[in-house]
Parts: sequence; C-alpha cells; structure tokens
Amino acid sequence: MTPRRLGQHFLKDPSVAARIVAAAEPSPDDTVVEIGPGRGALTRRLSDAVGRLVLLEIDAGLASRLRCEYAGDTRVQVVEGDARLLDPAGMPALSQRPYKAIGNLPYYAATPIVRLYLESTSPPVIMVVMVQREVAREMTAEPGKMGLLSVAVQLYAGARAVCTVPPRAFSPPPKVHSTVVRLDVRDRPVLALDSVDDFFTVARAGFSAPRKQLRNSLANGLRVPASDSATLLSDAGIDGTRRPATLSLPEWGDLYQAWKRRAYAGREATP
Repeated sequence: MTPRRLGQHFLKDPSVAARIVAAAEPSPDDTVVEIGPGRGALTRRLSDAVGRLVLLEIDAGLASRLRCEYAGDTRVQVVEGDARLLDPAGMPALSQRPYKAIGNLPYYAATPIVRLYLESTSPPVIMVVMVQREVAREMTAEPGKMGLLSVAVQLYAGARAVCTVPPRAFSPPPKVHSTVVRLDVRDRPVLALDSVDDFFTVARAGFSAPRKQLRNSLANGLRVPASDSATLLSDAGIDGTRRPATLSLPEWGDLYQAWKRRAYAGREATP
C-alpha cells in the first residue's frame, strides 16, 4: 500500500523526535517497541539509547529497508505486521519482560493500538505516542470533559500531554495538529472490576448520547425505560441530570457496581 493509503505522515523535525524519545526516558537496560517506525526519525535515536529495540512496521517496503539498515545490529528486530492485530503478549520480545512502547501512530489506527496495548496481559510500563490533538485531549481529559476514550485510557494509565506538534513537522503535512502523550501504565486498573467487558457495556451505554442528561443517555444505551436508568443512577448515588462527561472514574465504577447488583438480582429472581 502507498503511504497515503496507510495514512502515513513521516516525522521530519529532529527537535520533535528528540522530545518524543526523551519523554520515554530511555536507558541501556530498556526493551522498547517502536510502533510504525516509518523512515526512522525516532528509530535512530532509540537504537543508540536502549538495549533492545523491536520495530513494528505495517509497510512491507519500509520494513525491508529497516531490515537492511539494521542487519548488523543484533539488538534490533524488525516485525512486519499491523499493530492493531499483534497483541504484545504474543510477541516473545515483549511478553516476558518490562518494556516501553513509543510511536507516531497513524490517526486512523491510534485508538485501537493504544487500547490493545493497555488492555494486553503484557502491557508496557510507559507508552509515548503521537496522536491527533483532539484524541490526545480526550485521552488526558479531566471530569467535565471526559469521553469513553478518557475512561478507556485512564482506567489503565495516568495520561499527560508532552507537546503539540504542528503539521509542518511532517512530510506530507497532515491537515490537523498532533500531540505527544505519555501514558504511565498502572500495575493494575484503577477500578477493581469483575468483568472489564461488562464495565464497558455500562460506560458505552452512558456515553451513547453524550449531550443528554445521563439518565436519558443511559436509558438509550441500555435500551431500558428512563425510570429504570434513573433508579440505577440513584442506587449508585449519582444525579441523573448530570452529563456523562462530568463523571469521574470512581463514579463510573459505582455505576457499574449498581448495574451489576441489579443484573445479578434479576438473574436470582428468574425461576
């Protein structure tokens, strides 16, 4: 596929590359996976700074070029594949040791890649990624401006913006600004959940109509009468007239626990 079809915008600004690599705090003891190394703007800096480097590249031509460039370096491994589909838990270099993840992610693939790595049974300890500015804002949002992506990211990691990157830093330049985000991955999710899938069933329902009051959005997402969602929110101690964006992670946890109690009670009552 061509770079345009893959949504590739190659970083060309060395000062931005330096800031991205520095945000990961690389050391000679580190194993690092670079997602989408492209033409190597980050790769050359990383290969000089870390002990082991895995380059995950979807473009066959670029992967071949990287293999040639690092053929004599046993510390560098090139893996050709789609980062949205390759769980790090299934990659020998990443599954048995702490590692860091870094990358200038294609806009269309950024969210699924970040979620795959955070939700993996072998997550990184630090993830530094460049994404579209609006996506970064949601990743790092505080209650009042949160969305489903905010919940999905912050359940697993502390998120902060490192720097904003203008279109001119890329070739070809995109039509939007980018932001570098650092994710410090927690040892365990911030909420104790029996089922992550069930938790996100509730969270997705809550954000199904984000501009509506929560009692209406939740009713819409769960496909239940508004009176039922109002009762559920009351059980969780949450005002149903609030907007979904205002809830904190602990409040989403309270809502999930209330939903689980009602769902379990319903099963118990079924003959």
